[in-house]
Amino acid sequence: MELSVKSFRLISTLEAISFLVLLGIAMPLKYIWHMPQMVQIVGMAHGVLFVLYVGGAIYMYKKLKWSITDLFIVIMCSVLPFGPFYVERKYL
Repeated sequence: MELSVKSFRLISTLEAISFLVLLGIAMPLKYIWHMPQMVQIVGMAHGVLFVLYVGGAIYMYKKLKWSITDLFIVIMCSVLPFGPFYVERKYL
């Protein structure tokens, strides 16, 4: 079980960082300096990590016996820029 928690922590951290890079670097490059290439690259990576995060959250829900409310909070934290960091501290 410990390995799966470590894996989810890693995915959670990478998802949060990719979201912050997307919002803080890639989007300004696209809309201010008209350089959309970074959004394509970081956006794809973030999309894959987001899907892995949600799948991992569902797996952790079953594995750690979270309540449905906890699962909802963990998934909703994925759409907040620093949300996955909160999940790591509070639920893992």
